[in-house]
Amino acid sequence: MVSALNGPSLGQLRRYAIARSLFRATSLRRAIARLGFVQADPMRAPARAQDLILAHRVKDYRAGELERRYPRLAIEEAFFVNYGFLPRETAGLLHPRGAPRSWDAGMHARAQEVLAFVRQHGRTHAKHVQAQFDHGRIIRWGSDLNLSTHLLEGLHYRGLLRVARREAGARIYQAVEHVPPEECAEARLARAGRLLDLVVQLYAPLPAASLGYLCGLLRSGVPHLAAEVRHVQAHARSRYGHAHVDGQLWFWPRDEKPAARHPVDGTLRFLAPFDPVVWDRRRFKAFWGWEYRLEAYVPAHKRRMGHYAMPMLWGEHVLGWANLKVVDGGLRHELGFVGPRPRGRAFGLALDDALQQMQAFLGL
Repeated sequence: MVSALNGPSLGQLRRYAIARSLFRATSLRRAIARLGFVQADPMRAPARAQDLILAHRVKDYRAGELERRYPRLAIEEAFFVNYGFLPRETAGLLHPRGAPRSWDAGMHARAQEVLAFVRQHGRTHAKHVQAQFDHGRIIRWGSDLNLSTHLLEGLHYRGLLRVARREAGARIYQAVEHVPPEECAEARLARAGRLLDLVVQLYAPLPAASLGYLCGLLRSGVPHLAAEVRHVQAHARSRYGHAHVDGQLWFWPRDEKPAARHPVDGTLRFLAPFDPVVWDRRRFKAFWGWEYRLEAYVPAHKRRMGHYAMPMLWGEHVLGWANLKVVDGGLRHELGFVGPRPRGRAFGLALDDALQQMQAFLGL
């Protein structure tokens, strides 16, 4: 445990956050294990978020590699604190989850029919279920969805189905024989603690308010362990290293030392909006003094940064953002800066190298 008397400075926290997350590039398997969770997003601008995240942490990584290699890796697609990819062992900690609260008796019955069909059919595309059953459509989150797809997603959330692979981006499901564990209260509390430890490991150092927000997301991911997550959160000061820095209480894994020297290299990186370095917008503002927003769902005339502005990290400073797109087989970029654009040869060289790395990553 670290007290406020010998706590790190904000600059030390910033360098610690960058160095621990942007570790030396390694294999895909090891990178996922070290991160513990890779948030996914279907939008390609210029690539999916999961690929952009892994590109900085996996040696010679190429866009789409995670999807291509997924069937051979011991990982799962699942909802954790958000939807993404995590080691199979971690995914097992999430279950058993109950059915969505919106499901009535009729929905449960249809779900059981779909589950029986997948068990009999084997690896199943949503279109196969749609061809077998006349489920119709359903309104969810303001969208008109095929009910068969909704039932498959609900069964996946519960851990009764898993994503075996994807075809052209579409999930191919297979049934999972899930045996609920017989756990005592102590074991349930330990499981909740392991899950929260994974969250802290991924996003540390965390302001207390951000830790609270993530605990709320975790309770949504494991509603059957909500009470246990609250208990672990209530004892965060005894479980994690912490200190008051610039008027905020911060948390990190207990065995790590933010005040130690954490070298940050001079590489320029375009970070996905969901990259662990910039995911926490509260921490982002504390570290870099300005507000970053993902404006992909903001009307075009109201955007200040662009459709999919990616924070531009150079060394330990986020200078601004970049919008990248592939046009006629080439990479185009538009940059925005919080302050003056850096002058001198060093920034130009770093930018050229980052753009070349992005082209290689995209296969251009």
